[in-house]
Amino acid sequence: MKKYQAYLIDLDGTIYAGSKRYPKAKAFVERLQAAHVPFKFVTNNTTKLPVDVVANLADNHDIHVTTDNVYTAGLATADFLDHRAGQTGKRTVYVVGEIGLKQALAAKGFTVDEDHPEYVVVGLDSDVTYEKFAKAILAIRSGSTFIGTNSDSNIPKARGLMPGAGALVDMVRYATQQDPIFVGKPEPIILNNSLAQLGIAADQALMVGDNYQTDILAGIHAGVDTLLTYTGVSTPAQVTQQAIQPTYTVPDLAHWDLEAGPID
Repeated sequence: MKKYQAYLIDLDGTIYAGSKRYPKAKAFVERLQAAHVPFKFVTNNTTKLPVDVVANLADNHDIHVTTDNVYTAGLATADFLDHRAGQTGKRTVYVVGEIGLKQALAAKGFTVDEDHPEYVVVGLDSDVTYEKFAKAILAIRSGSTFIGTNSDSNIPKARGLMPGAGALVDMVRYATQQDPIFVGKPEPIILNNSLAQLGIAADQALMVGDNYQTDILAGIHAGVDTLLTYTGVSTPAQVTQQAIQPTYTVPDLAHWDLEAGPID
């Protein structure tokens, strides 16, 4: 096994499940820190800003990192639209989502237009209402570009597998009969941006996650080796049915050695 120069790591289901701690994952992060191996948490969670992610890791999971270690699908969506709008100058959005996504877009100069936005962005929103959906759907049907932050059907929480952003996106897709442009995992955009920030080539990094359909496929699409940990969404029975297998699989992150790879 080659020694990886950087790690891209999912959060929900990989490092924790909601408020539930994963002590073995905490120890894995601490091993990376002790070995001075660069890493970035690449999360499809758009509800939080990096500073909030850092606080949650410290306060609730005793994992201590900086905002440089965090790249969210909210930031990736804002970066993607910033690049796209830079070519047109059109920076109006309607957002179904929470503060992390809204503030990331505002920081890139986007303003809210509920009637005729250039873009409709749909992410996870725990306070979503029929009216929010209606505004998004009407705007898309009138010509707004439909952006989905990510396609997660579920997210692991202490209560179990809760509805993810993809479930909300699919409602809008069904009502508009239009497919969105996705930014987060399993699309390679979020990983490519993370690698650029780390200054690491794709073939020198390892993507670590619990969900084959998002984390592992993102790695495959970006040309990054993958490590699937069976601590969240995907099960061995599901993964064995896939045409392309993860590079490595482990029961949990205690079974991964930074030098030797999987540990029996």
